[in-house]
Amino acid sequence: MAGTEKAEVERKFDVGESDELPIFTLIPGVDSVQSTGDQKLDAVYFDTATLALAARRITLRRRTGGKDAGWHLKLPVAADERLEITEPLNEDTDTVPRRLRSLVLVHTRNLELAPIAHVKTRRTPISLLSADGTVLAQFSDDRVESTILLEPVEAAAWREWEMELVDGRRKLLDTTETVLAVLGHRPAQLPSKLARALGARYPADGPPVPSPGRKGPASAVLLAYLHEQVEALKKHDVGVRRAAPDAVHQLRVAARRMRSVLASFRNLTNKGTAQLLREELQWLAGTVGEARDLEVMRAHLNEQLDAEPSDLVTGHAKQHLEDTLAGAYEAALAEGLAALDSDRYFRLLDALDGFLTSPPLAGAAQKKAQARIGRLVNAERRRLKGEAKSLRGSFDAETSDAALHEVRKSAKRLRYAAEAAVPIFGKQAVKIARAAERIQTILGEHQDSVLVREKLRSLAATPPAEASGGDGFTFGRLHALEQQRGAEARSRFHQVWRTSPPGRLRWT
Repeated sequence: MAGTEKAEVERKFDVGESDELPIFTLIPGVDSVQSTGDQKLDAVYFDTATLALAARRITLRRRTGGKDAGWHLKLPVAADERLEITEPLNEDTDTVPRRLRSLVLVHTRNLELAPIAHVKTRRTPISLLSADGTVLAQFSDDRVESTILLEPVEAAAWREWEMELVDGRRKLLDTTETVLAVLGHRPAQLPSKLARALGARYPADGPPVPSPGRKGPASAVLLAYLHEQVEALKKHDVGVRRAAPDAVHQLRVAARRMRSVLASFRNLTNKGTAQLLREELQWLAGTVGEARDLEVMRAHLNEQLDAEPSDLVTGHAKQHLEDTLAGAYEAALAEGLAALDSDRYFRLLDALDGFLTSPPLAGAAQKKAQARIGRLVNAERRRLKGEAKSLRGSFDAETSDAALHEVRKSAKRLRYAAEAAVPIFGKQAVKIARAAERIQTILGEHQDSVLVREKLRSLAATPPAEASGGDGFTFGRLHALEQQRGAEARSRFHQVWRTSPPGRLRWT
């Protein structure tokens, strides 16, 4: 079985040992059924000694028997959906394939993966078909025996039903549940066979996320926002390792959001702890994000070259550009992936988890959220106004570029602080966040033009040895286009700032 990825959408039901199978044609849309004979499945589940994967509702197993024998990693996506990633069986039955180990490192870190449970299943599979013969779903009648391999060793046995969609729609699961409920069968209380096998040792849900309220503590606003971003970082860590579209960008955004709110709300926390986290989050965002910056620049410049008249693209400009940026991208990507495998990253994750579990809060964190958070967000607005005001003295291009970049960073801080304040201030905070985001986006385009111009000057100054000359002309044309792009962005910013700058939060 070659490595695969697929969405698994299923629902499990608890049933008695002697319960009869339902009449499947009572389920709307099911016209007939087809049995394929019993299967004997043998699975060994892997986790850390602390059950780090089970705590995240992740299962990792090595299974033999059936049509899909191999290593299976299942990552939760939604209530009834998991992403199933598979790898072929290997000779070493106790060594998890490297790719699957990598995909759970954000949770396991330096901890060893070892067998924790042995589960044997005698499965009776039944295909549910529509009138035209389409397989809508696979129904499985499973009789299960489990042995926990942790001390103390425990054994259990039970029966369960499982309905997994094939080409049917999610509505089929709901109608199946309704039909089975009439017969007295309810959805399973636990999400997997491993959970059932672990029983009382199955990790409980983590502590509840603070719920911000106007009269509640200001700390709840910060902690709820940080919790959301930590979860986003962990989610997109897996995406980066899978090379999922936009995952690098989203991981970096999560890191930047955390770093920003830790700065904006710094008087709510212990200064030393928050500062250390900010420094490490800056390192992570920079290391992992460099490859994306190069990828975006590469795509933009290739698009610009393709738009140029062919007789004005001289020399080896396109190949020179590709050779330079492709090599830099590959090196940056390797460095970013290495960072995600590093002890430094794991310690950052430990520190973030520790911050949320035992927040190092200052006395101000217990103040009522509305006034305390409102003042902190308005302080970021004043900071942005001050940076914008400083532009009046920026006459030369280099100074203006640097000053505009500072305005952009201030707009970003205001945006993230306002986002965190949405549970308290609602539409007021949303409006401020959107206004700040608009400025951030415009000045982001300006900053991109600055960086692209720097790269073009570098390319023009270092032509490839095999070039016959002339690249400088093409790169000069692109440089002029980038100057124009930067000037237009600067003009748009000034227009937006004059007509619709971010407002301030108000409360009574």
